[in-house]
Amino acid sequence: MDCIHLTGIRGYGYTGFLPEEQTLGQWFEVDVKLWVDLSKPAKTDNIEDTIDYRQIISLVQNLLKTSKFALVERLAGAIADGILEDQEGINQVQVILSKPAAPIPDFSGKISIELTKSKV
Repeated sequence: MDCIHLTGIRGYGYTGFLPEEQTLGQWFEVDVKLWVDLSKPAKTDNIEDTIDYRQIISLVQNLLKTSKFALVERLAGAIADGILEDQEGINQVQVILSKPAAPIPDFSGKISIELTKSKV
């Protein structure tokens, strides 16, 4: 199966366990890997035969901005579910959701959740 990678999708959102995270918000970064059959667009060079990346990027950014969950695991799941429901032709999706500035004392790293879902 072929793959499309969309990396570095950024958005400001209000998901987090701490009350301040749901009030003040923070930046999130998302990478998406889509398993699709690219044999037809590889031959036709026709945009209608492939996935419209703009729609997926918009969907991810909208979910980052409008969702208010306690856990980033839930947000990653909502993104994966949204992509699978919204787009025909995607058999499986992997979402890597990163929180580059998690409010944890003495921690300057980033936290990432990797989640993979398939169509049933």
